[in-house]
Amino acid sequence: MIEGIVWASLISGSAAVGVAIKQFLFARKWFRPSPVDKITTSETDLPSVTVCVPARNEAHALSDCLETVLSSDYPKLEIIVLDDSSVDDTSNLIKSFAHSGVRFVAGSALPSGWFGKNYALEGLMKEASGAIILYIDVDTRLRTNTISDLVSYMMQEKASMVSVVPRREDGWRFSVVFSPLRYFWELMFHYRGSPAVSGSAWLIRRKALKDYGGFTFLKDIVAPEASLASYFAHRHGYRFLVSSPELGISYEKKWSSQLATSIRLLYPTLGNQWTMVIVAVLGLLLILAPFVVVATMNIFSYSVGIIITALLLTIAMMTLYTLYAQMVWRSGWWLAPIIAPLIIVQEIALVIVSSVQYSRGRVTWKGRPLRSEAQS
Repeated sequence: MIEGIVWASLISGSAAVGVAIKQFLFARKWFRPSPVDKITTSETDLPSVTVCVPARNEAHALSDCLETVLSSDYPKLEIIVLDDSSVDDTSNLIKSFAHSGVRFVAGSALPSGWFGKNYALEGLMKEASGAIILYIDVDTRLRTNTISDLVSYMMQEKASMVSVVPRREDGWRFSVVFSPLRYFWELMFHYRGSPAVSGSAWLIRRKALKDYGGFTFLKDIVAPEASLASYFAHRHGYRFLVSSPELGISYEKKWSSQLATSIRLLYPTLGNQWTMVIVAVLGLLLILAPFVVVATMNIFSYSVGIIITALLLTIAMMTLYTLYAQMVWRSGWWLAPIIAPLIIVQEIALVIVSSVQYSRGRVTWKGRPLRSEAQS
């Protein structure tokens, strides 16, 4: 009977791995930025860009972020940072960049029904004057050419919205190699109804965002950029990219902060439904099953067929995760096959913790409580 259960799990795991490989090959083909033609119009005709940064208690990371934005070669650039009621030195830090052209906006009291970041994004939209808005998180880093290349790509594709998964360019360290699978799932589950999206760096035409209604209809959505991406994807106006060394969008984030982000996003991503949580956990266990069989084959008397199948599936999953790591890490990707099963175990724990924390009303963002739609 045990052997039958193992066979069933491996066969199911084979189907899951097959789908994952198919999705990843699609992602590698379509989501990698290809060379774009530089804008050849005169500076007068270039669309103006407003870089918008929501900041709440970000004194530790904001300087590096703003310095990379200020290094941009894009000629028509406005930079706005909204201080969302910070209790650290964020406000003074923003003001210290005033001489470089960074505009400080003080956030107002949070209205009832709004999530803090969503209200900050709305406030930034109202302050922006650029034809295109580039929203970035404070842990996002840009290169000199990044904004120029993104605008060129957006115009070339005639897109209303573009979002980009950042890479880790800061070498191999614990916070890199043990990153949760947040962006991996974006690649795996991309389809037009629910396209892959990144909240770390995304461009949107200001008129299109205003015509949509801004963030008024998204005031209590945990990831408002995902709803916008879905809206514009249905109108063939959305594009998604995984950054490259040439495009130069990267991020630096502590492991603990990445875990907190995953806990904040996973349960809403699963539709705030425990049924989907159970399906997700079972799916992850099926992916983990081949690793468990290989690790215990000297303990249990598995048949030759089970061992060979488990080995092949393990190699396939290790290869898949390594190829993904090569896309999003500058270095350290060679550790990916070794730690792959640990990452899966970590993800199972995050799914469970996210669901339990939301059900107990204990999920917060920057010190403010969040409520899932299921609790509203």
